[in-house]
Amino acid sequence: MRKLLIKNVKVIATMDDKKTRIEHGAIYIEDNVIKDVGPTLDLEKKYLRTPNSELRTINATNKVALPGLINTHHHFYQTLNRNIPIVQDAQLFDWIRILYEIWREITPEGVYSTAQVGMGELLLTGCTTTVDQFYIFPKDKPGDLIDYEIKAAQEIGIRFHPCRGSMSLGRSKGGLPPDDLIQDEEEILKDSERLINKYHDPEKYSMLRIALAPCSPFSVTGELLKETIRFARERKVRCHTHIAETRDEEGYCLKTHKMRPLAYMESQGFLGPDVWFAHGVHLNDEEIRLLSQTKTGIAHCPTSNLRLGSGIAPVRRMLDAGVRVGLAVDGSASNDSSDMLGELRQCLLIHRIKSGIESMPIDDVLWMATRGGAEILGRDDIGSIEVGKAADITLIDTKKIGYAGGMHDPVGAILFSGDSHIVDTTIVNGRILVQGGRLLNLDEEEVIEKANEIASEMLKRASKRTGVDYLRKEEMDR
Repeated sequence: MRKLLIKNVKVIATMDDKKTRIEHGAIYIEDNVIKDVGPTLDLEKKYLRTPNSELRTINATNKVALPGLINTHHHFYQTLNRNIPIVQDAQLFDWIRILYEIWREITPEGVYSTAQVGMGELLLTGCTTTVDQFYIFPKDKPGDLIDYEIKAAQEIGIRFHPCRGSMSLGRSKGGLPPDDLIQDEEEILKDSERLINKYHDPEKYSMLRIALAPCSPFSVTGELLKETIRFARERKVRCHTHIAETRDEEGYCLKTHKMRPLAYMESQGFLGPDVWFAHGVHLNDEEIRLLSQTKTGIAHCPTSNLRLGSGIAPVRRMLDAGVRVGLAVDGSASNDSSDMLGELRQCLLIHRIKSGIESMPIDDVLWMATRGGAEILGRDDIGSIEVGKAADITLIDTKKIGYAGGMHDPVGAILFSGDSHIVDTTIVNGRILVQGGRLLNLDEEEVIEKANEIASEMLKRASKRTGVDYLRKEEMDR
């Protein structure tokens, strides 16, 4: 049995129902489960009374402990497409049309590399559980691409909710994606069943749960939406997709389906406590009430929504209405980062413009990033530092110049202050994966070099095939 005592924590933000904070606290872990939480002196008396060679200790003086952060929406494969000049100033529909041509070039090696980069960056910024929606399946590539990011997650040790994404509505039938990037409904559902049978673990403390995730209203058929939600409920897995991200999407749905995006999803039966949407930027009060009534979740992606000029989601109104809301970094090509702790700060700040200075207190941001995320993923075993919860914990060192002068509220300093979002320690399922701000299960230099090499090759192949120079912004106007 592995035993770990984290002691002398400056402040533990437990994120229990009372949002309790424990000063000079300690956390005792056995194997992958939190067994005790309280003042350091009390836990030292219990567990350090006699020498114990099995017990490992971490002296967390000057460190703040948070529950492991939960990322509720991502696209790892996009880490190879960050900061491409041609789409630096593009809105979503133009951005995605151009990037489809580059995404065609993805390979199994590329999927594996992108997962290493994305998961590594998330772990380094305090994230212990992540979602990923993978929906790029070029016809000339193997059909099991998503398995390569699952392999990376299992090797690295992050808690993972891979979403089997899908696109079934090509351009020839009014959709946005090229026809050779779509699959038919039968192929999609067959592979969904394969993934559930092979990987899905519904048990407590599960490290891997599959979800099904048709891509968006403009890339899938109504038939696929209906069949996906039916099949998911039959197999007791959750469903996910994008909704109400941009005005372009709203216009598409009004023109094509004669209804707004959320109404269209409702017409396909794609709402409920087992469904969560990414974005929800353009939702009105009636739609927010519908989300609350149906217990449908929202993954809030503030940085991505700003980066693409999509808008700021009405999160304060959602929270006040009782909507389940989690936080997410979204894809690295629409965020140019997988910085989870940075996403919390972004959320804190933008809603003070959107809905007023008092509209987004620190505790609400932390709740969305922990308990809110756990709730929309259907998990009661993660999201807080409490007895019986999974040992997913992040430690942030406040003895840094960026926090100097800000120790009046150490937890608040994590969001308001600081000059880096790299945490000191990340523990997942009782195992230390980041220590001293470095990944333990990945050679960072090797991962960086490989990712840059693959990203460059993808761009070269896409340019050769299309004749487009993706490094020139002027090409956007062609």
